[in-house]
Amino acid sequence: MSRSLLDVADVHYGKSPRDVLDEDGTVPVLGTGGLYGRARQSLFTGPAIVVPRKGSLGNPQYVEGAFWPVDTTYAVLPKRGVDARWLYYSLDLFDLTKLNEATGVPSISRDWLYKVPVSGAESAQQERIAKILSTVDTAIEQSEALVAKTQQIKAGLMHDLFTRGVTSDGHLRPPREEAPKLYKESPLGWIPKEWGCESLDELLAKTACPMRSGPFGSALLKDELVENGVPLLGIDNVFAERFVAEYRRFVTRHKFVELSRYSVFPGDVIITIMGTVGRCCVAPDELGDALSSKHLWTMTFDQRRVLPDLVCWQLNHAYWVKSWFERQAQGAVMDAIQSSTLRTLRLPVPPMDEQLLMRDRYVAYETRLSTEREKLAKLLQMKRGLMHDLLTGRVRVDVDEIREVAR
Repeated sequence: MSRSLLDVADVHYGKSPRDVLDEDGTVPVLGTGGLYGRARQSLFTGPAIVVPRKGSLGNPQYVEGAFWPVDTTYAVLPKRGVDARWLYYSLDLFDLTKLNEATGVPSISRDWLYKVPVSGAESAQQERIAKILSTVDTAIEQSEALVAKTQQIKAGLMHDLFTRGVTSDGHLRPPREEAPKLYKESPLGWIPKEWGCESLDELLAKTACPMRSGPFGSALLKDELVENGVPLLGIDNVFAERFVAEYRRFVTRHKFVELSRYSVFPGDVIITIMGTVGRCCVAPDELGDALSSKHLWTMTFDQRRVLPDLVCWQLNHAYWVKSWFERQAQGAVMDAIQSSTLRTLRLPVPPMDEQLLMRDRYVAYETRLSTEREKLAKLLQMKRGLMHDLLTGRVRVDVDEIREVAR
């Protein structure tokens, strides 16, 4: 039996927190994007769900105890005998953006929110469903924390590697404060004596077109895109040290041959130069034929002098790279990266044997991160499937089975 939100909850309007905000307050003030601030008094007491009323729709928030919902949200308070967490998961499963009735700022009316369908599960079933999904949520939180911790460790390690380097026995050099004779000054600051400091342009391969972006303008028309063929890479394929092989745009084999000067090869370093500026990754070995779009710079490096993975990490994270881009943008937000900006960027260049040792460390942590990200992705997929099955009544799953899978 299906019911609506009206049957299981009361929906109240949030209120402006202007008069109650207090940085020393203990009551969370919740907005459409999460915690807005703290207050010295509450408007409602949970357990409850805060649902956006205007702006970024969706994203319901479960809350325990006293809280203050801002005036762009609703407070959804479950009726007696209704499990609040079950209700939260039910609202999270439903696509609340479908309730938008505004042509300007997205918004949801209370009448439409009341019409959201929920299952006819009884109290005991609701409690069990909530327990199962909470078990998966706990596993997801633990997995997210492990990913974040591994990222922090990797970031610290790579910073040390690029400021101190690693000796032939695999140990970091002593810091400059302890061993100043091991270091020298450079345009980037203090670096190990054995290192060079070279422009990115000097590190590019000596080929006809080691840095390319395109095709531009009439070189590729919309009607020349096809449903299947050779992929045209864009910013949706390039993330920080991660290539996503999900393709949306393709050209014919004939067009690819015609535009082959824009080809992307395994081991190339790709950086986004429009839209989301500055994300960088290395083209994977299994890439196959592909073209670089006008939203990317694709760079082929002389791998006898510099390893692509180490260039990529610097472009994503190194403070000397960020400082360079900031100076080039002259304090403004950089909305595009020019080839001249990239070519004149200076990077520290250790000897190749040292780079290989650094890359081994890098790859070890990237492998750990990939493993943890894959586990997290599986848990998120599991949760979505369980939410659909349990909250629609299709399947009944034992909580002990879920705990075993989530380990």
